[in-house]
Formats: sequence, C-alpha cells, structure tokens
Amino acid sequence: MEDEIDFIIDGAKEAMTDALNHLEKQFANIRAGKASPAMLGSVMVDYYGSQTPLSQVANVSTPDGMTIAIQPWERGMIPEIERGIHLANIGFNPMNNGESVIISVPPLTEERRRDLAKQSKAAAEEAKIGVRNDRKNANNDIKNLDISEDLQKSLEEDVQEMTDAHIKKIDEILAKKEKEIMTV
Repeated sequence: MEDEIDFIIDGAKEAMTDALNHLEKQFANIRAGKASPAMLGSVMVDYYGSQTPLSQVANVSTPDGMTIAIQPWERGMIPEIERGIHLANIGFNPMNNGESVIISVPPLTEERRRDLAKQSKAAAEEAKIGVRNDRKNANNDIKNLDISEDLQKSLEEDVQEMTDAHIKKIDEILAKKEKEIMTV
C-alpha cells in the first residue's frame, strides 16, 4: 500500500515539474528584446533531403544584444538556412556575407511587448491548468485506494501543498518573464 501511495505522489510531482519545464521552454522561445540563439529554435533546414534543426547544421551565436550570427558548417548550406528562416515565419530578415548568415534583431515596439506579455500569461495559465489537472488525477487515484479517511485527507492535503508550490513557481517565472519583456 505504501508503494502505491509513493507512486501516486511521485507521479503527480513529476507531472507538475514537467509542466514547469514545458513553460520554461515556451518562454525561451518568446523574444524579450535582446537576441538569443533560442529564438531560432523552431527553424528547420533542408539538409540533403531531410528536415534538420538549424542547430545541427550551423553554429548559432549572439555577438551582441541585437545580432544573431549563424556560421554554417558547410558554406553551401547558406541558401537553405536563409530559406529555413523565412519558412519558420518568425519575423526575421536574414542577410548573408558569403560565409555566414546574420540577423539583425529589431527593437520591440510597445505594442509588441504587450502582445508578448499576453502570450506569456496565456502560456503560464496553460501550465497552471496542467498542474491542476495533475492534482485532480492524483486525488482521484488516492480516492480509489483502500485507505482510511484520515490518511486520504492527509494525502490530499500533501498534493494540494505540492500544487500550491508549483503554481507559485509558475507565477514567479511569469513575473520574471514579464519584467524581461517590458524592460526597454
């Protein structure tokens, strides 16, 4: 019986942590003013007939806060990299100098900053919903166990404390991201 309880609690904790990790990955793709290699995370390049992530065909770096430099491992990949960036539709206009691809990241407008903040709030809300669903699933599993009401109540309180801690962490991550987005 103890193993089943541990399995339910550990499963809920792992699922809630996964929701947090997913949120952080989503936030890495939301641009916050300064250039970052993560901004090109969704770019796929046609590499000898197969779609390959940009990071596997080139070195992506940020020499300064407003520029992304892409140094392909094969010079012949430059047109494919440019095509991949255009197809990803992330709002960047790549330029090449014959040896590398350079992207100038334009500064964000106030309106775009507000849109990104809304997008961040929506992603955080999705993460909270995921955590609450994990709580519901854990509580249902606890109710299906053949245990005393006192133990059941105690376990549900533990799950609620875990849920509250994860939701607080989501709020902290969101506040940090909003501050990053709104800072000019």
